Amino acid sequence: MTRDDALLEVRDLRSGYGASLVLDGLSFSMGVEAVAVVGRNGMGKTTLCDTLVGFLPAAGGEVRLAGRRLDGMAPEAVARAGLAYVPQGRRLFPSLTVDEHLAMLARRARGRRWTTDSVYELFPRLAQRRHHGGAALSGGEQQMLAVGRALMLNAPLVVMDEPSEGLAPTIVDVLVDAVHHLVAEGVAVLVVEQNLRAAVRMADRQLVMVSGRIEAEFAGDELLDRPDLQHRFLGVGATAGEPA
Repeated sequence: MTRDDALLEVRDLRSGYGASLVLDGLSFSMGVEAVAVVGRNGMGKTTLCDTLVGFLPAAGGEVRLAGRRLDGMAPEAVARAGLAYVPQGRRLFPSLTVDEHLAMLARRARGRRWTTDSVYELFPRLAQRRHHGGAALSGGEQQMLAVGRALMLNAPLVVMDEPSEGLAPTIVDVLVDAVHHLVAEGVAVLVVEQNLRAAVRMADRQLVMVSGRIEAEFAGDELLDRPDLQHRFLGVGATAGEPA
């Protein structure tokens, strides 16, 4: 991918906590597609998310979205620049209903592709639960709401941190379909996943993170079909996701 083709370009990114670097020269780029970042625990996946969205300042390198530098921006400025975030753990308001969560962004979404109604079309279950509070939703419903809330920013890129975590296979199916739907509509999706099988189903490109860098890239089902590569890069055995 050339620099002109890239929607998101991350170059030599360094970030961490205090004097301890977690990301150390991380680089990758992506266009309007779904890309997954996979890796063992402790390799820096969540640090990458926190740095991309501005929660954690970069110590060096660049993050560009459609050519515009994001590193150094506050989280709200990153969101306005076009990066929407679905955080690990969903971070919903327990006392607010589904409708109320989406209403907070409804004015910004008016006249654009993603509105409350279009989120309900993508996730019919949310429409059925629209008057229920965040604390009354199942884990899968909460994840759908977290995705729907992010979509209402109408951003060209959505970053999802561990979207399949703790979810039943039927709900993962819903999320996989949603990711494919978004890409077909021109929205890029960066998925950071511990679940290899879910990552491969969501994204045709998988980037393997090792010690704060992207060490390998795979396409399609190659990583699922190669237990030796899973063991080498992810520390899992013949069945993806199982400890070696």
